[in-house]
Amino acid sequence: MPGQPPPGEPAPADGSLPESALTGIGSRPFGVYAHVPFCATRCGYCDFNTYTADELGSASGFDSWLDGLRAELRLAAEVLSAGGAAPAAETVFVGGGTPSLLGGERLGSVLDAIRETFGLTADAEVTTESNPESTSPEFFERIREAGYTRVSLGMQSAAEHVLRVLERTHTPGRAVAAAREARAAGFEHVNLDLIYGTPGERDEDLRRSLDAVLEAGVDHVSAYSLIVEDGTAMARKVRRGELPMPDEDVLADRYEMLDEALGEAGLGWYEVSNWASGPAAECRHNLGYWRGGDWWGAGPGAHSHVGGVRWWNVKHPARYSALLAEGGSPAQARELLTAEDQRVERIMLELRVRAGLGVEALDEDGRRAAKRAVADGLLRGEDLDRGRCVLTDRGRLLADAVVQDLIG
Repeated sequence: MPGQPPPGEPAPADGSLPESALTGIGSRPFGVYAHVPFCATRCGYCDFNTYTADELGSASGFDSWLDGLRAELRLAAEVLSAGGAAPAAETVFVGGGTPSLLGGERLGSVLDAIRETFGLTADAEVTTESNPESTSPEFFERIREAGYTRVSLGMQSAAEHVLRVLERTHTPGRAVAAAREARAAGFEHVNLDLIYGTPGERDEDLRRSLDAVLEAGVDHVSAYSLIVEDGTAMARKVRRGELPMPDEDVLADRYEMLDEALGEAGLGWYEVSNWASGPAAECRHNLGYWRGGDWWGAGPGAHSHVGGVRWWNVKHPARYSALLAEGGSPAQARELLTAEDQRVERIMLELRVRAGLGVEALDEDGRRAAKRAVADGLLRGEDLDRGRCVLTDRGRLLADAVVQDLIG
């Protein structure tokens, strides 16, 4: 099954967490993620937990989901309050799926529910993902008034034939227009997502996409190589020989092309797949993930992590809403991470960030591997001398292999 989580252990029906997880709550970064499982159509490459209206029927609509979300947020605040006062959310990220399908009013209600249960810090970063086709100037004005501070738009490509292969429904120019509308509505922080390496994409297609991104004047870009996930429509086409598998050498060339163009335009990398115009434009919510912070993921299939405990919710919206209506937790299962589990995850995540990884996270074999990586041009020697493992430009292309060597 695509996106299938590990079996884990049974999660408590009341959602409670062990005392060890609650120790120090509030001293670590804390964010709230809200998963919107609705999409107008299913893109061929996507394996996220999403459903179209035809798949759900009338029993699991927007309002039923919103009622469930409110109930889970109340449960979350109660659970976290067992360790003292529940922390205020420093970051909020509404993802999916297609959150913009909810419309501005319901997205405002999502943020209201988080305010009422957790509260927001004075400088909270509040992001929503949006599909360009389900946005408008009025939509951006409404969510800006509601308190959203950041918008992430799924552009993927400016080439129409690439969008067709990805089965994206928006027109090539709509993402740029939406980004401009968001900025006109008062959003200082706007992200555009790109996917590179799609079968049939040419160098000139990526250059055209980059030109469009830079023309839009956004302060953040996320760019991901196409991954053909098992169980998706694209994977079935590859298996039948209708589409070729993405070529690793082409992906590396495209990444270098992206990095060079974005860097020349003043957007520097701060995580392997993310570029920003400066620290203020970096996505603080995602940095919380990469730096081992706490977050509560609300919604069908959402994942959470608090104090070394990770859990995930049931996937189907109807089951999710039913469990909460019965007064229980929607969690399906959980994992209690050992100290070694947490150390390994720290290496996997922090090495991807420009600030790098402290060498204290490495064991003796890992430190020897770090020295070899410096000799191979994958880690910066001057940073290792200062106690940090920081990827070189070449190291970013081979980040997964570097991680494996450091873990041992």
